[in-house]
Amino acid sequence: MLIITRRPGEKIMLGDDVVIEVMEVSGNSVRIGIAAPRSVPVYREEIWAAVKEENAAAASVDVTQLPDDVPVVAGKANRR
Repeated sequence: MLIITRRPGEKIMLGDDVVIEVMEVSGNSVRIGIAAPRSVPVYREEIWAAVKEENAAAASVDVTQLPDDVPVVAGKANRR
């Protein structure tokens, strides 16, 4: 892990396309701004973990056990 010190207004570059700027430091809180291409997903860690957990749960669903009126997505045809 790289650990660096930045002050408000200073930036960090991740490659050529992602810029992280320290916006404000107040007590134990740091506000940052992130400029990244739309193709780069940017999530808070707890949101990313929840998304991964939800995706894993959805991937483990047995579609043969769903009621006939529940639409099936992700390339699978409805069983109607």
